[in-house]
Amino acid sequence: MADDGDVGIHARMNYNLEDLEDSATFKVQTDPVTQEGVVLLAKPLDYESKRRFIMAAEAVNDHIDTRFLSYNEFRDKTTIKIIVEDVDEPPIFLSSAYEWKVLENAAAGTVVGTVNARDTDAVNNPIRYSIEKSSDIVKCFKIDPNNGTIMVLKPLDREEVAWHNLTITARETKQNKLFSCVVVLIKVLDINDNAPRLARDYQPYICEGTQSGELIQLINAVDIDDPLEGHHFYFSMVPEKHINPNFTIRDNQDNSASILTRRSSFTRKDRSQYLLPVVVADSGSPALSSTNTLTITVCSCQPAGHCPTGGVEALALSMGISLQTLLGLVVCIATFTALFILMLILRRHKRKQQEGPGLDKKKLEQPEKVSEKVLCYEDLGCRGDFGQSCQPAVPLRPHPHRRDKRLRREDVAASIRMSMSLRHSHLIGPDDEVFKQFIMDRLDEVDQDPYVPPFDCLRKFAFEGTGSATGSLSSLESWDFVDADQSPWDTGSRLVRLTLWHGAAEEETTF
Repeated sequence: MADDGDVGIHARMNYNLEDLEDSATFKVQTDPVTQEGVVLLAKPLDYESKRRFIMAAEAVNDHIDTRFLSYNEFRDKTTIKIIVEDVDEPPIFLSSAYEWKVLENAAAGTVVGTVNARDTDAVNNPIRYSIEKSSDIVKCFKIDPNNGTIMVLKPLDREEVAWHNLTITARETKQNKLFSCVVVLIKVLDINDNAPRLARDYQPYICEGTQSGELIQLINAVDIDDPLEGHHFYFSMVPEKHINPNFTIRDNQDNSASILTRRSSFTRKDRSQYLLPVVVADSGSPALSSTNTLTITVCSCQPAGHCPTGGVEALALSMGISLQTLLGLVVCIATFTALFILMLILRRHKRKQQEGPGLDKKKLEQPEKVSEKVLCYEDLGCRGDFGQSCQPAVPLRPHPHRRDKRLRREDVAASIRMSMSLRHSHLIGPDDEVFKQFIMDRLDEVDQDPYVPPFDCLRKFAFEGTGSATGSLSSLESWDFVDADQSPWDTGSRLVRLTLWHGAAEEETTF
């Protein structure tokens, strides 16, 4: 920066650089606000090539007034020295890219080429080379880590991979271990290692009545190899002791061949198919060849000379039978299938008719659903008038496969009659065998029934005693056998049937 005692426009100045070594590595610009000269880098620096620069800087006023001072007094010069410091840099390859060629039959260990990199720093650190794994997944090549020589590691195949793009890394072994990369392109050259073959699966045919010398099929060949001079194929028949009396091959000298008839009068009755071996050879060194067999079918062609390749007629031809015979077989098979299905339907219908009465009989024999009602007689729970209800009992869960252990109405009635006949006997009491057996039967039923409630249940049975003028208070007995209106022991309105309170006459009460 130059110092000027003036102000305003008289203090404006410009800076110039005079490179004493003509390197043009730096340039200077004037800051319009601070009037400072800013030195900028014009070209990259290289510590290894030049470490110091010497330049002359000049400051000149923009507005010069020669009335007060001479022209030379409005400028000033100084010398600038710039020292370049060393910075650790990665290795540099001698070439930005490499491209080599190698034959696909190269043996393992064959040298493909060598890459070179150097450390431009003054220290000159040793360098180690490597191949990035992502660029050589199948590991077809290897590199010497010390000198960068690339060699073949396993056999190559141009038909699978024609180009290999490798990424080579050169890394310092000391200090910051900086590295740089370069791309290596390797082209695999072709060798004649694949025999030619026919271009597609040909299906030639010959019509009945074809004359000698007529063209049957035009064939071509392909080869996955890629010779430098291009492909050239040769077609011929398999050398035999006797000449083929039916067909011949004519090489067209343009990588194609024609299949011609050697005789006439081909008929399906004599023979439906002919096999013709064809030899295809290439022009490589050494030459390779392959034998392909064509199947020539004798066909009953349509008037236009076309042989059907699909549909019923083609199927008949492939089976070696006439179209009429094939249609007859199809009709017979369809008829037998329809008869078989009809027999199955009739048999199933007959079986349903036989099983029908049995199913109706079973439905009639099934017992009617019996509703269940549990009556609770509790001295403490039923106090006051008769309208107060007891605490409800938990009903048993129905089950479709449960064994019906309910007592029928007739059995209950018979038991009640027996008790009535013995009611006036002074021999019956709580310890009598009749009551003991009754209690044991009820306990056995509860123990064997898996669908009873899980909690204990208290059931009370009362002995009415003897000499009662009103008879039994049982709702079952009064429902089935004693009519309240016609009872011989009717005492008036003091007694009412329990069934009138807790259910209709159509329901059944079970124990």
